[in-house]
Amino acid sequence: MRLSRYFLPILKENPREAEIVSHRLMLRAGMIRQQGAGSFSWLPLGKRVLDKVCRIIREEQDRSGALEIMMPTIQSADLWRESGRYDAYGKEMLRIKDRHERDMLYGPTNEEMVTDIFRAYVKSYKDLPLNLYHIQWKFRDEVRPRFGVMRSREFLMKDAYSFDLDYEGAKEAYHRMFVAYLRTFTRMGLQAIPMRADTGPIGGDLSHEFIILAETGESQVYCHRDYLGFEVPGEDVDFGNAAEIAGIVGKWTTPYAATDEMHDEAAWSAIAGDDKVSARGIEVGHIFHFGEKYSKPMNASVTGPDGKEHFVSMGSYGIGPSRLIAAIIEASHDENGIVWPESISPFDVALINMKSGDTECDRVCNELEAALSAAGKDVLYDDTDQRPGAKFATADLIGLPWQLIVSPRGVAAGEVELKNRKTGERENLSIAAAIARLGGIA
Repeated sequence: MRLSRYFLPILKENPREAEIVSHRLMLRAGMIRQQGAGSFSWLPLGKRVLDKVCRIIREEQDRSGALEIMMPTIQSADLWRESGRYDAYGKEMLRIKDRHERDMLYGPTNEEMVTDIFRAYVKSYKDLPLNLYHIQWKFRDEVRPRFGVMRSREFLMKDAYSFDLDYEGAKEAYHRMFVAYLRTFTRMGLQAIPMRADTGPIGGDLSHEFIILAETGESQVYCHRDYLGFEVPGEDVDFGNAAEIAGIVGKWTTPYAATDEMHDEAAWSAIAGDDKVSARGIEVGHIFHFGEKYSKPMNASVTGPDGKEHFVSMGSYGIGPSRLIAAIIEASHDENGIVWPESISPFDVALINMKSGDTECDRVCNELEAALSAAGKDVLYDDTDQRPGAKFATADLIGLPWQLIVSPRGVAAGEVELKNRKTGERENLSIAAAIARLGGIA
């Protein structure tokens, strides 16, 4: 992609309305534009990141056995009255009427609707287990939306819902999602720590928030240092092996880990001082078992092996891709801009022509762009007539993992300069070596 033809509205000054790093950098890098309180348009650069995040989420949901569907954003109030949540939900729900004066709402979540889908088609235990997920825009009328897409009114959400015959089956479904979440966040370059979360009136211990550590985190969190060295399961993990999956969950839930709300000072005091990690954290995912909370009032039951009707045991599993991007930036940036993990970077390489219009520089840049594109790399080629300093500032701000710099002096020597955005390391390579190096990066 040629930068001269790309829509990248860079802001040179820090926006006054941006309170945190991610909001400031997303606006400055031309990723989003605020349209109203808690409402944003995703511009081309931001949309590319959002799509890559969603692709990884989909791959890991599919790997775990979940099936993707798509549910409407506008829901009937009647479903929510069945579950008892319509009047109880609060002002965060945007309630509306259609032209026939029927009560409708803009969905803040989808437990009722997915339960309605389930009860319409699934009648026997033989069709279980089942886990349905979708990635869809939600709306919650926050009283004070802030921090950009970190806490917005309209946001993208991956929500999955599991259905099982009984608690034991639901627990296995929960474990599968737990491991899928570990893999999802790791693939995005994040170190997410599962921390026990409040289960409310449901009780039990099947509720975890996945937290990443960041200096600008929303809340205080506490965990054992062992978490920083745990190895996340690889692609060969067998989601069909319940014992293997349970073993992974056991390992990841044994050491102490808690948010401020769930912190146990007595248990914390028993940990050796050097093993304690106390830091700020950002929630990037939440998984929760709620049993018959929706299946019972909505009569979602199946015939069990005993011939009797059983209300299914359910769980929900959420990741907010739009919020997640802000969290990644909070955890991965420097004074010059964003530092993207390679797996979700909008482009793989920033190709910087230091003297656009120079015959040899243009020739080498064209050769590099063609070769890297043929190798499957997304290249953003800065072919503009901006000054070198402005080009470097743009490349650093948008945070692509690699910068390939082509200058008249380098071309004359048969070399180009390669810069690693994360480390700042630079090296001069021949054109062929640069193509081989970048073309081979996974």
